[in-house]
Amino acid sequence: MLTINVVTLFPDEFGPWLGASILGRAAEAGVVRYRLVQLRDFARDRHQTVDDYPYGGGAGMVLKPEPVFEAVESLGPRLGPLVLLSARGKRFDHPQAVRYSLASDLTLICGHYKDVDQRVVSGLGAEELSVGDFVLSGGEPAALCVIDAVVRLLPGALGDHESASGDSHYDGLLSPPSYTRPPEYRGHEVPEVLRSGNHAEIAEWRRKESERLTADRRPDLWARWQAEGEADHGTRTNDRP
Repeated sequence: MLTINVVTLFPDEFGPWLGASILGRAAEAGVVRYRLVQLRDFARDRHQTVDDYPYGGGAGMVLKPEPVFEAVESLGPRLGPLVLLSARGKRFDHPQAVRYSLASDLTLICGHYKDVDQRVVSGLGAEELSVGDFVLSGGEPAALCVIDAVVRLLPGALGDHESASGDSHYDGLLSPPSYTRPPEYRGHEVPEVLRSGNHAEIAEWRRKESERLTADRRPDLWARWQAEGEADHGTRTNDRP
């Protein structure tokens, strides 16, 4: 079972998400356990102050190191990967999600205000992680993205493994388009090949669509795919009608 610890100023934001859909069912099944830590519980004054002005001046406030250190230390020695959600962090991707899913513990620190004191990284050894090239008001939405991506990879979290193995990024490519019934809607038809029942042709169509979309929308992924070589990736596993 994976234990996911979240250090945050807003633990109430997580409740509805962690209790719903795949994340909630995974917890009920004993696949994952969530522990939410209120950062203000580790403030040192009666006002529960957790931020202060930055050294050197400048706009915004900085999250103080003391409450973060003590909140993390309250979790005990088993932290697993310790991650600070940060806009200047390494970009989160599928290989990272896989790495976290293989751990027994994962600890996420949600930043807030202008920044987090750098000693959280240098002193606690936290790795900085970003979910994209944009800035959020806090680390909570980013943490939920990470949690969702990780938990759905855990054995038993989804109804069947193919639900995850056919996703975008699972094998380095974007996933092909999906269709369901009815076969025609407002003049738009499901591609004939998907209705043919010919599994080999369907697999070939999906492979070509994955490659086309990846080359068009994510040239960075396409370049990496080509550099690594198709033979190293195998074939997509969602090759069913």
